[in-house]
Amino acid sequence: MPHDRPAHTRILLKLSGEALMGDDAFGINRATIARMVDEIGEVTRLGVQVAVVIGGGNIFRGVAGGAVGMDRATADYMGMLATVMNALALGDTMNKAGLTARVMSAIAIEQVVEPYVRPKALQYLEEGKVVIFAAGTGNPFFTTDTAAALRGAEIGAEIVLKATKVDGVYSADPKLDPKAERYSRLSFDEAMTKNLGIMDAAAFALCRDQKLPIKVFSIFKHGALKRVVLGEDEGTLVHV
Repeated sequence: MPHDRPAHTRILLKLSGEALMGDDAFGINRATIARMVDEIGEVTRLGVQVAVVIGGGNIFRGVAGGAVGMDRATADYMGMLATVMNALALGDTMNKAGLTARVMSAIAIEQVVEPYVRPKALQYLEEGKVVIFAAGTGNPFFTTDTAAALRGAEIGAEIVLKATKVDGVYSADPKLDPKAERYSRLSFDEAMTKNLGIMDAAAFALCRDQKLPIKVFSIFKHGALKRVVLGEDEGTLVHV
């Protein structure tokens, strides 16, 4: 039965950089990013406060060969800068589509984007602006999944929405096993026991400790984000 009222009033959407590539080998596919912004716009029009954490794999992939053998911290900082580029592209597309976006970076690049300041981020969300968190946590050795869990907890998000290429968590790889079943709901303990690899260990532990549920869904499935926000049976919910 369709719902007409959002199940969540404040969400943290985790987008991978790869999601912006579309069918391209790397970089940002304009049509893909515009479609994502349309989906986010639908959710904001329901009155939902939206924050986004974005990865940088689509850009970093283009220089990954040169990063082989590089100091890990240096490579991670390069990845953080890639997320800033994605955040700027996403924010610009949102503003052109009639949304109001604010990009906040965990590393100081004040001539380009404003620094992440928690009270300011909360103010923007309450004003109905979409807040895009760039540069991960600002620290090497932590993934953007961990940044999503951290920022989600900090802003009091009700749920972390992990956008992927697959419409949920399956018992096996659905591309290889036609009998693979999609889990509608899983507890954190079940997900750990089954070793499903939903997020990296630090991110997953933080969500579990903060009792912050995770919903895994496909960002490439039209209308899926809206259905998730409305509380419909879309994707896989991981909960305490």
